[in-house]
Amino acid sequence: MKTRHRPVLSDEQRQVLTGVQVRLIKPEEREEFDTLLIKEHYLHSARFVGEQLRYLAEHNGQPVALVVWSAGAYKLKAREEWIGWTDRQKKRRLSLVVNNSRFLILEGFHIPNLASRIMKLNVERLSADWEKVHGHAVLIAETFVDPELFRGTTYRASGWTLLGETKGFARSRRDFYEAHDKVKQLWVRELKPGARTVLRGRNLPAACAPCEADRPPDCLQTPKEMEQMKVFFGNLPEWRTRLRSVDHSLASLVAVTVCAMLCKVCLGQRDLAAFARNLTREQMKALGFPRDRSKRIHTYTPPSESTFARFVRHLDNEALQRALLRWLDQLLGKRDPAGDQISVDGKELLNSQGLQVASAYSVTQGRWLGSAAVKEDSNEIPAVQEVLRKIDLDGSLVTADALNTQSQTARIIVQEKGGDYLFTVKGNQPGVAKEVQQLQASLARAFSPSGQNFQRSHL
Repeated sequence: MKTRHRPVLSDEQRQVLTGVQVRLIKPEEREEFDTLLIKEHYLHSARFVGEQLRYLAEHNGQPVALVVWSAGAYKLKAREEWIGWTDRQKKRRLSLVVNNSRFLILEGFHIPNLASRIMKLNVERLSADWEKVHGHAVLIAETFVDPELFRGTTYRASGWTLLGETKGFARSRRDFYEAHDKVKQLWVRELKPGARTVLRGRNLPAACAPCEADRPPDCLQTPKEMEQMKVFFGNLPEWRTRLRSVDHSLASLVAVTVCAMLCKVCLGQRDLAAFARNLTREQMKALGFPRDRSKRIHTYTPPSESTFARFVRHLDNEALQRALLRWLDQLLGKRDPAGDQISVDGKELLNSQGLQVASAYSVTQGRWLGSAAVKEDSNEIPAVQEVLRKIDLDGSLVTADALNTQSQTARIIVQEKGGDYLFTVKGNQPGVAKEVQQLQASLARAFSPSGQNFQRSHL
């Protein structure tokens, strides 16, 4: 029977192996740490990207090893396939992946099993430390090993998985990679059981959720759908007298705003600009955003806050409404008014400094039918009447609250548009209540005596 070879350790080595401890460095130790790393590590660099943590392994107060963790690589095909997340999930959750950028055992401490021991101690505390320092936990660790210099024994012994080799490219700036012809091994490890399942799931645990908290919601429309949206908004009246090559088309601004509204984004200029910046490159291309000619790759310039501010201020609301209704007809099909139930009401818009809008909705078909702004020094009654005149009500039943129980509103529905109404009457409307009582009495007199007896017996 073969036995596994175990290295013979001296008492001093055994004490280091069992007594080594790993801790985060203090802020005042950063300069000395980086100086030593630059001097001793073969890459001679202490520059890292994104969020970072630096650890010091010690034995009896004496430095044994230096470990640095930083942000995960932006694009790794083998890693994305191993995790199984979508491009959208990766974009929002990449900060939950960390890279072991440096692992340096200092001279005089190349003791068998010490590296794997330090890695074990470091990994056990890494997620909790990351949450304490950066506000969110981490789930996946990755690292690159140069096969010409190392075999990855430490990572293999520490439970890491070798996914394969990289393509020999390095990221020089966002979305741009340069060939360096130095293929590296890619090693990965789950920091918590089921980490990959969590990363590709719908909701993140509380410790990881903050990484998505400050990000605008992702646009759910595909590039093809956005191209179709632009067609419906292409004929809106333009207020700009001269368009430059760097200007965004009115159709693309409307399409972005509609997409943001569907994602429940607060439609302020700052929120719209953040939403636009979060679009994918393919979505920006579909919307026709101007190309950024200063970069070597195809990148696009999203609209700024000031662009959205001017857009919201000058947009022709009536023309926009007609375009939106045509777009809804294309998405949902032409509305059939027969048997439809329509609700009309007025509401004050959020963050609008008191602006009120009267709107009509199809309760039966679940679609918006139109809106009108309530004018200053007025109420929603004229606005509701304006909306009703624009809608095909033939065979529809219109419901409204007591404020809109008006004779003129009823005539518009029945005589002008061919619909029916069901209005509410409150006790604080004495004139309307009196008319209803008189109408009820008139109907009662219209019944035959037997009919009146039947009515009284069933009241």
